Amino acid sequence: RGFITMDQEHVLLDADYSQIELRIMAHLSGDETLRQAFRDDQDVHTRTAALIFKVDGQEVNADMRRKAKEINFGIMYGMGMYGLSSRLGITTEEAESFIQAYFANYPGVQEYMIRTVYDAREKGYVTTLLNRRRWLPEIGNDNRRIREFAERTAINTPIQGSAADMIKVAMIQIDKKLQKFRSRMILQVHDELILEVRKEELAEVKALVKHEMESALPLDVPIKADMGVGTNWLEAH
Repeated sequence: RGFITMDQEHVLLDADYSQIELRIMAHLSGDETLRQAFRDDQDVHTRTAALIFKVDGQEVNADMRRKAKEINFGIMYGMGMYGLSSRLGITTEEAESFIQAYFANYPGVQEYMIRTVYDAREKGYVTTLLNRRRWLPEIGNDNRRIREFAERTAINTPIQGSAADMIKVAMIQIDKKLQKFRSRMILQVHDELILEVRKEELAEVKALVKHEMESALPLDVPIKADMGVGTNWLEAH
């Protein structure tokens, strides 16, 4: 609520990428099940819960979806059974069975992880979709903890780094297009942009921002930017 418009002639426009890192994972891994979930505009956490718990989508409850969400993001950050069991408050055996079920349903994701770590060991670095490079000298370290941290970094960097690439490209294009408007971009927070928009320009600026965000870095799955409007950031979020 502390972030407000400068006067009553303006509103805040909040534009937030929807599950962008999971979409990038789908693109990089080539996993067809994950890609199809996004192409069908399904809730990917509900979809994952249905696959892991072997139920129909309509039977997925809030607790199942919560666990699936932790698994979706945990896998992407290289979380193992100990980390997952701690996050979900379950035994390591249960966590391991969830991870195995995840990979059974999304084999392309597991292949991506194995391939990425192997390539990182061979090259000593990983890259984002726009070829920004992150060196990983620790990937061959004799210390297991140091080495495994580098492996997790190798898996995650192309995903998080590409998401950062995407929003920066979008910001550059939006900034260029806003030159003819009295509205302005005022803040970026991770996958989210906040703009202060003149009310009479709202429809046009909203369409402009959505188009530039969703076309900044084309993927093999649809990109979605959710839009909200309000007189303060909370209201717009």
